[in-house]
Amino acid sequence: MERFNPLNDYLFLKVMGEEGDEEQCLAFLNAVLSDSSEKPLRLVKILENRSVSAENLGDKSVAFAFRAIGETETQKNIKAEIEVQLKDLHNMTERTLYYWAREYAAGIKEGEDYSGLPRVITINIVNFDHIKLEKFHTAFRLREDSRRDYVLTDVMEIHFVNMVKFRKKTNKQIDNTLERWLMFLDEYATPDTLAEIVKIDPAIAKAQMRLEAVTANEEFRQNYELRRKALSDWTTGVNTAFERGVEKGAEKERFEIAGSALAKGLSVDFIQDLTGLKIEDIIALQNKK
Repeated sequence: MERFNPLNDYLFLKVMGEEGDEEQCLAFLNAVLSDSSEKPLRLVKILENRSVSAENLGDKSVAFAFRAIGETETQKNIKAEIEVQLKDLHNMTERTLYYWAREYAAGIKEGEDYSGLPRVITINIVNFDHIKLEKFHTAFRLREDSRRDYVLTDVMEIHFVNMVKFRKKTNKQIDNTLERWLMFLDEYATPDTLAEIVKIDPAIAKAQMRLEAVTANEEFRQNYELRRKALSDWTTGVNTAFERGVEKGAEKERFEIAGSALAKGLSVDFIQDLTGLKIEDIIALQNKK
């Protein structure tokens, strides 16, 4: 039987980002932050659940990210924003910086002391190759260029979790908390794998129970399909526009090369072979010189 995709942003929100989901939300955040944070979060409160309706389920531009606030033994006012992006919309870096800056700036009102600004963590789970590194989990902070061990401040922390790279990992470690979570979130996880990780991880077991309860509801199933189709249609449109833009840019570059070649006295036939432009276009360009 086909498994519902836990990384459909609507389903992810229902399983991880609603009131009552604090246990699995906290466990997932600590799993992601385990390599970069000195102390684990001990408390988390889910701050926002975007109102879900048929209208915004079908709105291709809406992303069902959710926000939480937590604290460690020594630090309070730690905000986290978690978002899933299954398709490459060619703006992931800009998007995450915008949402980080918006959340950070909203931490205090005009006239208040800067010390009230929060630490803001953004976590992006992506299903495409965004960061050009071999690691499936990357984390970014503000560091000094020549002294990578010197962090200017911990108020900015941006994570990318790449599901494509994780799936390709041959030696997945079930005793690693983050890898267990990613096994659970992988729509292609086998029943045996799911049974094993649910057995050893109480937070994942709760997330699985929540997923089963949500997906048993007929209204949810209809909304899930509506959301899946909306995301698919939007991605197709964005990618088509992007590809057309690339093609247009490539054509402009070919004309620029042809113009330079004509200025150097190269033959029309040679330029046609070099650029792939039509002979009549090269001749028209030549006549403008």
